[in-house]
Amino acid sequence: MNRSLDGNYWEERYQAQDMPWEKGEASPGLVDFLAAHAGLKRGAVCVPGCGTGHDVRAWAGAGFDAFGYDIAPSAIQLAKERTAAAGLKARFGLDDFLKDPPPFLFDWIFEHTLFCAIDPRDREDYVRAVLRWLKPDGNYLAVNYLIPDETGPPFGTTREELMKRFSPQFELLSEWVPRSYSNRTGLELMLWWRRRKAEHR
Repeated sequence: MNRSLDGNYWEERYQAQDMPWEKGEASPGLVDFLAAHAGLKRGAVCVPGCGTGHDVRAWAGAGFDAFGYDIAPSAIQLAKERTAAAGLKARFGLDDFLKDPPPFLFDWIFEHTLFCAIDPRDREDYVRAVLRWLKPDGNYLAVNYLIPDETGPPFGTTREELMKRFSPQFELLSEWVPRSYSNRTGLELMLWWRRRKAEHR
């Protein structure tokens, strides 16, 4: 089985505390984005592959109706505990973003380290999932990890691949190199997309 889609694989890593992706804080690029766009219309935001929920809490703290999903039970449990301890309200579910139907359609989807965690062979499923979970005219905000690694997770990507995969269904509103964790400086690219109303699938 493709281990990157196997909940047991990720659960075992949480149990072993083998979590190099756990940085103890929300994505710096997301923090800066929310601070720079305080006037955004609030709505429901989905954070797939949310881990322990740092990014979910950033959205919740900014006034959004924030939801986080993961396939590892320990991640969801930690996310709930840390969100309660922070005095924030957010909802978390043990769901498979790539396979499960959404509870409803979201205004925003925020990507951070899920796209790079799945095998590149499954990335078309990822794009279909974004379309399945996001409202027409909804926003897809992504922190993409531009590393060369072909064996992972994490698996690398390029701007060219991202344009090819998303531009048919999404309009690119903005792109920039964000402030990053120290070990990712210069390796991330943020893309702000809006789902096109008229789709051709």
